[in-house]
Amino acid sequence: MKTKQIIFWLLLGFALPLLAQEQDRKYDYYFHEATRLRILKQYDASFDMLLHCLAIRPNSPSALYELAQYYMVLKQYDKGMETMAEAVKYAPDNYWYAQGLANFYMQQNKLDEAVELLEDMEKRFPNKIDVTYSLLQIYNRQAKFDRSIELLNKLEVRFGKTEQVSMQKFAIYDQQGEEEKAMAELQSLADEYPTDYRYQVILGDAYMQKEQYRQAYDIYQKILKAEPENAMAMYSLAAYYEQTGQTEKYDQQLNDVLLNRKVDTDTKTDVMRRLIIRNEGSKKDSTIVINLFDRIMEQEPDEADLPMLYAQYLYSKDMVDKAIPVLKQALQIEPTNTTARMTLLGEAVKQEDYEGVIDICQTGTEANPDMLEFYYYLAIGYNQTQRSDSVISVCNRALEHVTDESEPQVVSDFYAIMGDAYHTKNMMAETFKAYESALEYNANNIMALNNYAYYLSLERRDLDKAEEMSYKTVKAEPNNATYLDTYAWILFEKANYEQAKIYIDLALKNDDNLSAEVLEHCGDIYFHTGDTAKALEFWEQAKEKGSQSSTIEQKIKLKKYVR
Repeated sequence: MKTKQIIFWLLLGFALPLLAQEQDRKYDYYFHEATRLRILKQYDASFDMLLHCLAIRPNSPSALYELAQYYMVLKQYDKGMETMAEAVKYAPDNYWYAQGLANFYMQQNKLDEAVELLEDMEKRFPNKIDVTYSLLQIYNRQAKFDRSIELLNKLEVRFGKTEQVSMQKFAIYDQQGEEEKAMAELQSLADEYPTDYRYQVILGDAYMQKEQYRQAYDIYQKILKAEPENAMAMYSLAAYYEQTGQTEKYDQQLNDVLLNRKVDTDTKTDVMRRLIIRNEGSKKDSTIVINLFDRIMEQEPDEADLPMLYAQYLYSKDMVDKAIPVLKQALQIEPTNTTARMTLLGEAVKQEDYEGVIDICQTGTEANPDMLEFYYYLAIGYNQTQRSDSVISVCNRALEHVTDESEPQVVSDFYAIMGDAYHTKNMMAETFKAYESALEYNANNIMALNNYAYYLSLERRDLDKAEEMSYKTVKAEPNNATYLDTYAWILFEKANYEQAKIYIDLALKNDDNLSAEVLEHCGDIYFHTGDTAKALEFWEQAKEKGSQSSTIEQKIKLKKYVR
């Protein structure tokens, strides 16, 4: 009997490790499968796999952590936090699990739970500075300022005196009304870095805020004595003169900042922004700002920020004409400034200044060769000025820059524009090839569909295809007289005169100023539907509008349709 027991326990000793290994294998399989399914966005299946994981190991922190994420997405917040807390419980040394739970607590405004967890984490993970900052954030929200000061002091001991920590301590002391401690904090920061005058300026500005003007003035003068062109101190001194009512000195000091070539552009830009805000209001104030900008611009700044700020200000005052040369100056400084170039382009298009469009876009394609917008408007400019060869050339250049990320609609438009240009050169094979390419990229390119269909009808070829394409345009824009005319003309060419009359009448209804070509189509269609008098009236109108048709005179003379 004893022998049998010994054998049993020996077998069990071998079996238990094997069983554990099998469980490990199953767990790993299900967990990896859950991860794979999540990546494939098969979230329901991934969730089920994680439940299988917990069936094998009920206290597995990795599965609990992943499940918690799903509960949060499903807005089962209590369940999610409970599950995450379990993960943290079974993996107390995993910083990321604890941090995730702390974030959940903060998101759900469970600040007491977050503080309890973070205070424990601060002990367990002393090198994780994020924990300290999270605690500091909550203490400030809870107005636990004494604890905030304690944490800030810890940070100061660890990293030394820094602007961020000192400014936070200053803000807390100031909020609590402890003025002496607040100012002492800034003074200690300035003393810590005596050669960094920025901290001296901050101290002076704090005195200004508290209307302790004499202390502020003495600090600014001390800085400027040591560093006469310190821009921050110069501007703060200007603010001092303004607040103490010394208008002339304020204006002079402001000029000293803005017209000093040694003051960097960023500082000047910042000063002008503040000046704009301060002086916003009357027309007189606008004049002050504009005069200062003009004087700065005379110095020919070497960065585009100031001109762009000036242009933006002029636009806000509806002074577009004055903004145009400023934007041009910005482009001279920074040819790749797309904001300036696109604004100038918009103005040129609005004014129908196509030579201006060409000039802006030619340099635009050189400065930003991958921006298809400049090629597009350059092609439009050439098209409007009847330079077909240039249109084709620029479209081909644009297509060289097309990538997999390029918008298919934009690529389609380039081919459509090329098709129009080839047609003006009577290169019909190239015309139709270009339109085919346009429709390959965008089967619903309305302009390409209309023009392709119309030019096929003029060639009297592939009329069924032309009708199909034209019908798409009419369906898309049923009140567009141009598309209605195309569709009516295709029906005419197919000898479907009655239906053609329906659509040409719709074109007449939707446009009171039809072209000579459309008016002639009206006459042709009306003639074939038996209304010769009306047809003659339309032909005469077409002639008056300058019809270029070779048969219009014969139609009027013979009072009948001539092909």
